[in-house]
Amino acid sequence: MSSKPGESVKDVVARGISRRYRNERIFRALGLGALCIGLGFLAFFFYTLIANSYTALRQTRVLLDINFDAAVIDPAGNRAPDDLATADYQRLARDALNAMFPDITARAERRELNALLSSGAGLELRSLVIGTPTLIGTKEPVWLLVDDDVDVVVKGHMSRDLPENQRRLNDRQLRVVMALEQQGRIEQRFNRYFFTNGDSRDPELAGIWSATVGSFFMLLVTLALSFPVAVATAIYLEEFASRNRWTDLIEVNINNLAAVPSIVFGLLGLALFINLFGLPRSAPLVGGLVLSLMTLPVIIIASRAALTAVPPSIREAALGLGASKMQMVMHHVLPLAMPGMLTGTIIGMARALGESAPLLMIGMVAFIVDIPKSPLSPSTALPVQVYLWADSPERAFVERTSAAIVVLLVFLLVMNATAILLRKHFERRY
Repeated sequence: MSSKPGESVKDVVARGISRRYRNERIFRALGLGALCIGLGFLAFFFYTLIANSYTALRQTRVLLDINFDAAVIDPAGNRAPDDLATADYQRLARDALNAMFPDITARAERRELNALLSSGAGLELRSLVIGTPTLIGTKEPVWLLVDDDVDVVVKGHMSRDLPENQRRLNDRQLRVVMALEQQGRIEQRFNRYFFTNGDSRDPELAGIWSATVGSFFMLLVTLALSFPVAVATAIYLEEFASRNRWTDLIEVNINNLAAVPSIVFGLLGLALFINLFGLPRSAPLVGGLVLSLMTLPVIIIASRAALTAVPPSIREAALGLGASKMQMVMHHVLPLAMPGMLTGTIIGMARALGESAPLLMIGMVAFIVDIPKSPLSPSTALPVQVYLWADSPERAFVERTSAAIVVLLVFLLVMNATAILLRKHFERRY
């Protein structure tokens, strides 16, 4: 620090302290500004996500007076389950809607009118009749699903003032919707299908349950394989393996595998598990095997760090009291290292939950409607479901994509909370 002519040492020191405090205030201001910017982006992300997703919890329905005509549902009159299951229930919904607008007689206009109903309306009526056969021959008001284009207009996602050529609904269809609204026959009700159905080409019928069950099976396989293998590997390398060039080579390879792009593991799973071993394509078992390969290095590294953090005095005390090396590791070192191992498991499983690239390589991008019954059933996963819906052109899939992301985040939070509770349970102080 240079001093000016005639300046005392006290002034020089005071000037230096003032500069240091000023730099500290600037640094703290920059840190606070960076924190505020990060929180702002995070708040904007959650605001956008919630604003786009909450409407997926509501689905537009129309109240129709359904005539459960026995001639259509059960012409033989024997109430056979096969006859009830194969009847043309969509016709009942169309007839009820057409009866409300008798002035629409042209065939093309009738087709436009019937297009306002969802293809799921007939499925709902079939479930209703199979569950309550006494409805046959009666006339009852029933709330039925409408098409996703109607749902988009009712929710305000598409302006009704747009020119006809910029809307999915033409002017005649829009007038019908407005007439039904004026009669109080259109309402938004809880969208149970979003949580109970599998994927569908029709947005109003699409749900996440199939993908959720597939993700659950996949993560179950991943956890069952990766955690014990990773812990056993870490214990061997840290406590029992000799220090030589082979163990050094293994350690270097483990560290390198942790940085390998996930799609490479997808290619490995495609070549090894599907092409070589012949395991079923797009099954949670294969997805779990691939994700296990991807998460193993992360858990091994974290487990080794947790074992290293255990004080040497614990080992020395156990050995000094006559414990064998295996007893020392299993009864003293491992319980103290378990919280750190669970932390590594949380990181690895969180990464596995959000991965889609390796799953695309093994065929889990397939269009799966049925709910998987086991890890060998064809399935998809939540990240892949989000990818498929984000690529769909229908406007109604936008809100379902955002809602699926929210469910994925909730899934991750529940999984992390469970792991944290387990970590607290195993945590020991020394």
